[in-house]
Amino acid sequence: MPPRRLPPRLSNTRGVTLSDTLTSLVSRLEGPARQGEFSRLRRGLEKEGLRVDREGHVAQSQHPHALGSKLTHPHITTDYSEALLEYITPVTSRPADAMAFLGDLHRFSYRYLGDELIWPASMPARLDGNDSIPIADYGSSNVGTMKRVYRQGLDVRYGRIMQAIAGVHYNVSLPDDLWTLLRDIDGAGDTPFNDYRSQRYFGLIRNFRRHSWLLLYLFGASPAIDRSFLPDGRVPDKLEAHGQETLISRYATSLRMSDLGYQNKVQQQLKICFNSLSNYVNTLRHAISTPWPAYEALGVNENGEWRQLNANILQIENEYYSDIRPKRVARHDETPSQALEARGVEYIEVRCLDLNPLLTLGVDETQIHFIDTFVMWCLLSESPWIPDAECEALDDNRQLVVERGRDPALRLCHAGKPRSVADWGGEILDEMRGVAELLDRLEEDTPHADAVAAMAPRLADPTLTPSGQLLARLEESGEELSDVILAIARDQAEQLRHEPMASGRERLLAELIETSHQQQAQIEAADRVSFADFLSGYFKRARESRVTDGAGR
Repeated sequence: MPPRRLPPRLSNTRGVTLSDTLTSLVSRLEGPARQGEFSRLRRGLEKEGLRVDREGHVAQSQHPHALGSKLTHPHITTDYSEALLEYITPVTSRPADAMAFLGDLHRFSYRYLGDELIWPASMPARLDGNDSIPIADYGSSNVGTMKRVYRQGLDVRYGRIMQAIAGVHYNVSLPDDLWTLLRDIDGAGDTPFNDYRSQRYFGLIRNFRRHSWLLLYLFGASPAIDRSFLPDGRVPDKLEAHGQETLISRYATSLRMSDLGYQNKVQQQLKICFNSLSNYVNTLRHAISTPWPAYEALGVNENGEWRQLNANILQIENEYYSDIRPKRVARHDETPSQALEARGVEYIEVRCLDLNPLLTLGVDETQIHFIDTFVMWCLLSESPWIPDAECEALDDNRQLVVERGRDPALRLCHAGKPRSVADWGGEILDEMRGVAELLDRLEEDTPHADAVAAMAPRLADPTLTPSGQLLARLEESGEELSDVILAIARDQAEQLRHEPMASGRERLLAELIETSHQQQAQIEAADRVSFADFLSGYFKRARESRVTDGAGR
C-alpha cells in the first residue's frame, strides 16, 4: 500500500483552516509514524454490570466463589455492590485484544451465574428501595474492611441507588517514544521527562473537558430510567411517563451523567479544572482532610461500628467524580495523589461512557478507535488553561448535552457564541480526520479513519445515536424499559453461554480462582494492627507530600 500523505496544511470540509499547532504537529509526526518511530497507544477497559435475577431484580446472592476473590482477582471483581460485577482487561496495544479478553470474561462468568444475568444497561434494574442493593464485602483484612467501610460511607452520604449505576471506564496511555518525539518538537529537552509528560497530559485533559460533550452525544445510551430509581416518587420536570414503570427524557443522551446520576453538590465546590498537577493534587488533599458539617453529623465510628472512613469532603480520592482522571499506578505505601506527585501522570481514565445495551459487551472496537483518535486530537490541539468562567461554561455545555443533546434546537456555548451540536461536532470530526490518518500509519488498514467516518451520520441524524435507538425501540414497542433491557440481557446471555473461549485464557481464569482466594487469605493472616490503627496510618500518609523528582511542580 503506498504511503498516505497529508497535505502541508489541513483544511476541513467547512472551509475552516485548522489550528497551526495541530497542523504542525500532525505533519511533523507523520514521518516518524510512517517509519515506526513511535508505538501504538495502550489501553485497558473496566466494564461494570449488575447481576440480576431472571425477572430483572438486583441479585441478592454473594459474588460467586467460583469467580475468585473480588479483593485480589486482577480481572473479575466488584465495584460498589456485591452484585455489581466489574471486569478489568489487561493493558493492550490492540483494541481487538482488549475486546477478546472482555468477551471471555463474560463467557467465563456465565458458567457460574446459574440463572442470573448481567444487566447490559447503565441505569440499574428494577429496584426495591435502598437496601435492595447489597454493599460489597471484601473479607476481614484491614484492606478489605477499608473498602467496605468506604462503600458504607457512600451509602450514608448519597444512598446506594446512585452507586448501582454502571459504565465503561477507558484507560489509555501514550507510548514513551511518542512523548520523547513531542518533547523534542516542543524544544523542551531541558524539561524532565515526567514533568513534560504530566504537563501535556493535563493539556489533553483540559481539551477533553472542553469537548467531552461530543462523547456524551455520540455514545450516551441512557435516555430513560425505571421509576424505582426514584424511591421517593418525585419525578423531575425533565422526565415524562412511558407506561407504568418507565420515565423517559425525550432528548436526553445520558441520564447516567446527569444530576440524576453521578453528581454531588458538595464536590462542586472543589472547582478542579485540571490546569496543573500540583493544583489537582493539592485540591484533592485538601478535600480528604477538610471536615464537612453534614458528614460530621452522620458520625464516623458509632460504638465500634464504622459508618464512614471519615467526615471530610471526600473520604478518599476515589470519591471524587469527574469525566476524566489523571492516573498513576501507586506503590503499596502510596495514595493515588502521592503516586502522581512523585512520578507524574502515567495514563488517563475516561469515565463518561455509558454501557450500550445494544452491543453484546457494552462497547465495541469502532468506539475504541474513535476514542483513541479523540484523545490524540485533544493532546495535539492547543489547550490553554481554563479560567473559572470557562470552567462553568464547560459544565453547562455538558449538562445541556446529557439532558437535551438530541434536541435540534439546542445550542452550546463555544467561545461565547451559540453553536449547534451538529455544526460544532462536525468541525471537531473534520479536525480528527487528520489525526486518524496519523494513527492509521501504525496500522495495516484504516480503523481510526473508519471510526471517525462511522460517527459522522450520528451528528446529522440523532436517531442513529444509541440513546436515540433505545428511545425509538421503547416508543415503537410501547414496552417498559426494564422489559426491553431484560429481553436483551437474556439474548446476550444465551449467546455468550454458547460461545467458545480462547483456550489459554480459559486456563488462566481457571487458575486465578484458587490463586486469588489464597492471596486474600494471606493478606488477612498478615494483618498485625487494628483497623483503627491501619486507617490512622493511611490518612497520615495521605497528608504527606512525596515529590521525589519534580513531577509535581
